[in-house]
Amino acid sequence: MAKEFAKVGVVGLGTMGAGIAEVLARHEIEVVGVEADEAAAQRGHAAIEASTQRAVRAGKSSQAERDALLARVTVSVDLASLADCQLVIEALPEDLDLKVGVLRRLHEILPLDAILGTQASALSVTEISVGTGRPQRVIGTQFFNPAPVQPFMEIVRTVVTEDDVVDDIVALAQRLGKTPVVCGDSPGFIANSLLFGYLNHAVTMLETKYATREDIDAAMVYGCGYPMGPLALIDLIGLDTAYVGLETMYQRTGNRLHSPAPLLKHMVAAGLTGRKVGAGFYTYDGPGSGVVVPDALTPAAAAESGSVRQVRRVGVVGSGTMATGIVEVFAKSGYDTVVVARSDEKADAAKAAVGKSLTRAVSKGRLSEQAREEILARVAPAGTREALADVDLVVEAVAEDISIKRELFVDLDRICKPGAILATTTSSLPVIECAAVTSRPGDVIGMHFFNPAPVMKLVEVVTTVSTDAEVARTVHELCRRTKKVAVACGDRAGFIVNALLFPYLNDAVSMLEAHYATIEDIDTAMKVGCSLPMGPFTLLDVVGLDVSLAIQRTLYAEFRASGWKPAPLLEHLVTAGYLGRKTRRGFRDYSTS
Repeated sequence: MAKEFAKVGVVGLGTMGAGIAEVLARHEIEVVGVEADEAAAQRGHAAIEASTQRAVRAGKSSQAERDALLARVTVSVDLASLADCQLVIEALPEDLDLKVGVLRRLHEILPLDAILGTQASALSVTEISVGTGRPQRVIGTQFFNPAPVQPFMEIVRTVVTEDDVVDDIVALAQRLGKTPVVCGDSPGFIANSLLFGYLNHAVTMLETKYATREDIDAAMVYGCGYPMGPLALIDLIGLDTAYVGLETMYQRTGNRLHSPAPLLKHMVAAGLTGRKVGAGFYTYDGPGSGVVVPDALTPAAAAESGSVRQVRRVGVVGSGTMATGIVEVFAKSGYDTVVVARSDEKADAAKAAVGKSLTRAVSKGRLSEQAREEILARVAPAGTREALADVDLVVEAVAEDISIKRELFVDLDRICKPGAILATTTSSLPVIECAAVTSRPGDVIGMHFFNPAPVMKLVEVVTTVSTDAEVARTVHELCRRTKKVAVACGDRAGFIVNALLFPYLNDAVSMLEAHYATIEDIDTAMKVGCSLPMGPFTLLDVVGLDVSLAIQRTLYAEFRASGWKPAPLLEHLVTAGYLGRKTRRGFRDYSTS
């Protein structure tokens, strides 16, 4: 039977330690918090007081509950005050010698059956444990920030951690209302190992001036449904914390994806460590605030000056889900839209698919029947490309095959009138290869819509070395008129979203392949621990493993980073025909669902 903890110690009452103490006390556990000096101890207690007062103001707690919680918390500057605790969790800075030194002293103070927990986020729990005198009773207790809110906890066992210790901490996590996952002592554990590589890549993307901070963050929020962009998230975590975590993981793994971006190191050295000091990748209205204020890097509110081309009539080539979604977007926004397919029958079917989507909107009360008819009247199906002769802009949404796209662009160059903009919605292929086969490369641009196009707000606007600035301005204005969020990026494999997303997904497959954690635990870590809409394996199965592999191969071919080479397990599943939900088997089996 799992142990019922009545009294728990917390060493270190910074943001994380104070949050852990609050969580424990909220669940009727007596807590003793220890700090290095009286001033730090009082700051820690004041943080708990402020947090619980906010809960009362928000109606999440009564004043009586707050008073009872605070009565269960005492603070001290003496480790000896922890002598009768059954569990002590250290939440000290990420310094191996500091953590080991404190836990060794606690070993001398505590009963032999007491458990020592460490909040290490990247350091080896095994290395910490061997210096304590009781390695079998040491375990990683990885709460997530802010601890009172985040419903997830990683429990990190070493090769010598006793089973009853794991069972006791799992039971405690559940008592605290947390969703626990148990994992081995690998660099970064589950969440940080996957998350920090993604964050580091975003910093590199900014450092190389590939995209602005605003566009990088907007791409992941609007393209993937993430709660915040990567650069805003690093500001929240703390650039110093991210740097130490990455450096520690890199030293242990040698994986260059975890080698901290030089910009990150320089910003930490300059003291720009994020929200806690009021400045990081963004500038805030004060230390600890989450309110972003304009600074020298903030884009001007006014639209970019310069002429734009007039767009009245648009064309879409293709008859699949993406093509019909793009047709719906344009027609809803008042544009006469020609949808071109390989035959009249397929073109009519594409228009019918748009009508079906609009009918669903009517049935849900989002659209009137009259509006449906008006929108559908703007859609003109055609079984020949010659119908595109008078459009002002054409978007292709055909198969993700460069030879097919190149053939199409040769034909569009012949058919479309001078000044017409030729756009591709490719997700990873080079836009310049489409432009190069035309006599008007300045008129060619990427417009990467996200599926389903009528719902997803993001469009990646991809300019090549040849794209005319007027064309880019026109497409940005078109996105604004169709109520899309446009982000600008260069013509590089994966653009912004896929270049950040798919290496993270590939890392998750490698983690599974190494038998470090299960599919369920990895998905739980990223969905519950990092508040992502889906875990990586759920997302891979939805996207399609064949599509994911093709994108990962494209990224690896361009960047040649060893960590981006497609995981063998992904290759094998695709070879076996296990492509995800569409074949009813991928990382999970959907045959009975």
